[in-house]
Amino acid sequence: MQLFSYTVGPFAENTYLLVESGKGILVDPGFHKQNEFEKAREELESQSAELIAVVLTHAHVDHILGLNRVLEVFDVPVYLSEKDRYLWNNYASQAQMFGFNVESIDADPKPLPISNSWQLGPFDFDVRYTPGHAPDHVVLYSQKDGLVIAGDTLFKQGIGRTDLYKGNFGRLEQSIREQLYTLPGDTDIYPGHGPKTTVDYEKSNNPFVKV
Repeated sequence: MQLFSYTVGPFAENTYLLVESGKGILVDPGFHKQNEFEKAREELESQSAELIAVVLTHAHVDHILGLNRVLEVFDVPVYLSEKDRYLWNNYASQAQMFGFNVESIDADPKPLPISNSWQLGPFDFDVRYTPGHAPDHVVLYSQKDGLVIAGDTLFKQGIGRTDLYKGNFGRLEQSIREQLYTLPGDTDIYPGHGPKTTVDYEKSNNPFVKV
């Protein structure tokens, strides 16, 4: 599997394009400007890959800001934890909290199941439930590729903020300990913000959740 990363939007959010066997998925499309989206679109074309889905770790505004741009061009399903509908349904009010207006998203997301083997085309993920930053956050772990797309659960020497709607530090700490720190130490962590890291590095250096 190939992974391409784009740091986009006013929140410097990391959007990921995954490509395997001529198929692609976008994870957390935060494109705020058209030229940000075009970079991912051009990469898809250069890889001769067909976009088959958008997958969301959670529905905070910075992680779905570019979804309309994607859906205007690609007729693909959107997958979201079915428990995360509150954030999805309140997308516009989320954006207003940060001082800007957005158009509503004309899509009905499909449920993203918590599963140790969720298959989507050629992709196979362990979808792990990691609440704490968002009420029903998930991460996508690929054992084959030795990586986890962690959304806003865990950053390099940081963690997701817990002062937003239904944020809870205790739950976030539990999620990190049980769902991320239990992965092999050399697993690459691709976070929703900032540079990538590894499980072992965070277990030794993260000041918020220590081992």
